[in-house]
This record gives sequence, C-alpha cells and structure tokens, in this order.
Amino acid sequence: MLNKVPEVTLYFWIIKILCTTVGETAADYMNDTLGFGLDKTSYVMSAALIIALVFQFRARRYVPAIYWLSVVLISVVGTLISDKLADDLGVPLVVTTILFAVLLAITFAVWYASERTLSIHSIVTRRRETFYWLAILFTFALGTSAGDLFDEKLGVGYWPTVGIVAALIALIAVAHLGLRLNAVLAFWAAYILTRPLGASIGDGMSQPAKNGGFGLGTTGTSFIFLAVILALVVFLSVTRVDRTEARAGDPDELDERDSVTV
Repeated sequence: MLNKVPEVTLYFWIIKILCTTVGETAADYMNDTLGFGLDKTSYVMSAALIIALVFQFRARRYVPAIYWLSVVLISVVGTLISDKLADDLGVPLVVTTILFAVLLAITFAVWYASERTLSIHSIVTRRRETFYWLAILFTFALGTSAGDLFDEKLGVGYWPTVGIVAALIALIAVAHLGLRLNAVLAFWAAYILTRPLGASIGDGMSQPAKNGGFGLGTTGTSFIFLAVILALVVFLSVTRVDRTEARAGDPDELDERDSVTV
C-alpha cells in the first residue's frame, strides 16, 4: 500500500500543534464544561478513536481527513490517560512522565528491532502503522505529563512554557539543519515537544485572565482551532501538497525528508 502518513511540511507542524491544543481544550471541555467527568469522557473519546483508526487502517493510502481526525482524537485520549493517572489515581506527574518516556522508548526499540527503521516515510505495512500510532499515543501522553509537570507543578506559567518549548524546538531544527543531527531523531524529538507547546497555548488562550490566560474558555478555543484544522485539511485534500511516495525506509535512518522544517 502507499505511504499512510503525510509529508513533513510546514502544514504538518501547524496542524500538529493545533491538534495538540484541541487535545488539551477538548478534554477539559467535555470533562468540566459538559460535565461528562473523566471516566465518561475517556470512554467516549476512546471509542471514537478506535472507530477513526479502523478507517485509517482500512485506507490504502494517506487520506488527510481520516489521518488528521485520528491525530485529533489520539491527542485527546493521550491527554485523558495522563490526567486519569495523575488526577484520579494520584500518580505523581514525575512518575507518569518517566513511565510514558519508558513506554515510548520501548515502542521505538521494538519498532526498530522489527523494521530496522523509524522513518515515517516508510509506513507501508500494517505492522509499521501499528508501531507508528502506538508511538504517537505515548508522545501525547508523555507530552501531557511533562508539560503539566513543568507548567503547573513547577509554576513556570503558560506563556513562559510556550516560549521555552518553542526555543527547544528551534534548537532541534538548527541542530538538524546546521549540525546534521539525525533526521529521524530530530523529527520525533520535535514531535514530542509540540505536545506541551500546543497544550500551553490552549491553556493560555482558554484560562481566565486572573490565571494568566486570554479568557476565551475551552469552548471558544476548541472551536477556533478545530475550524482552522478543518480549513487546512480541506486545503491539503484539494491541493495534495503533502502527499508522499511509498518508500521502504533507510536502515541507516538518514532520510533527509524527515525534517523538522519545510
């Protein structure tokens, strides 16, 4: 089958950050504003994710609407898993951060041992696609735990966190482009960091001014970002500018198209 993921372009990173923002605000919206509670929200969103992934796995090529819907839903579920452990079960954020980091490392290790590549430009089999989505789930859960630990428990604040994480992503881009940092390593490092970046942006926009936010609320923030995501997905569906050819993957993982920039 054709490669099941999009080309890594500026559009990819914009939508990814928007999805992480929606993952944070939509979870809060259903949990608190609609009064579903953490358990019911988790059940509903997990069921929706499973349905989306069924369509994603059944597709024979990259379909923007299905792919990005899956990313939005997995961002919500990843957030809920972290929140469930930290808020309901009382697991310290330090522990959940380490736990998800270990699970992500294990996923990458097994993926590489099985396929000899972690390149996203070689998602051309069911097994590779399974590893890919499992890794994405753990990146969202890890990003949520690490972001909450840094932002809330350490008292850094929403917008300072945005600035710090954005600077780290910029350093990764410079290291990749100027110092020849491994492309696949750079991609996944940036991918993980976009989670606390997007979550802090979402919190900063939705939280009241007294807490350092813009006061748009979870409802307004969620719908604004969902509208932008929808517009970009329609654009990509029409123009097909983010389609990529199927490739078997480079065992040395030196795929220069796995860039953190356009």
